[in-house]
Amino acid sequence: MKIEYYHASKYGNGSMVAEEFKKQMTSKGATVNVHHVRDVRPKEMLPADLYIFSSPGRFGKPIGDMQHFLKKADLQRGTRYAVIVTELCPKPDSSIERIPSDGETGRCQRLIPIMNKILQEKGLVKVAEGKVFVTGIKGPLEQDWQKEVQSFASRIPTQNVVPTDGNTTNSSLISIT
Repeated sequence: MKIEYYHASKYGNGSMVAEEFKKQMTSKGATVNVHHVRDVRPKEMLPADLYIFSSPGRFGKPIGDMQHFLKKADLQRGTRYAVIVTELCPKPDSSIERIPSDGETGRCQRLIPIMNKILQEKGLVKVAEGKVFVTGIKGPLEQDWQKEVQSFASRIPTQNVVPTDGNTTNSSLISIT
């Protein structure tokens, strides 16, 4: 399986996540090529069985470089993708003295929904999504962040994938949501 991984790391956290993902997937027999979006033209993306898009958050949204890249990306309808983001770790809310729930943080952390919307409007098909927290604006990544990457990687199909040209090369498709 060939995976093209595109990230928009600003402080190096996303680069570390990308390299850990590559290590995890390479051990499963996949080929993973990692690119920073500033080094690639979105209309000239290399062919792959799966595309991974990763962005840090800024004010609850993917950074501008990633949003621009996704909007300009030229991929066929039906192409499979996954999203993994780095976002600020939720802090306890002093008024309620607890960590906000996913629903409560979802109002201000919209990275994944925004990225999914852009890609799904192009007819791409999501196979997985994940997030890794950073402890401050510039990082570092949360303790044991590699486990989050491993969990994300475990949801990526490594066999029986329908290539982006639509020809089936294996007997069935693994459906992961």
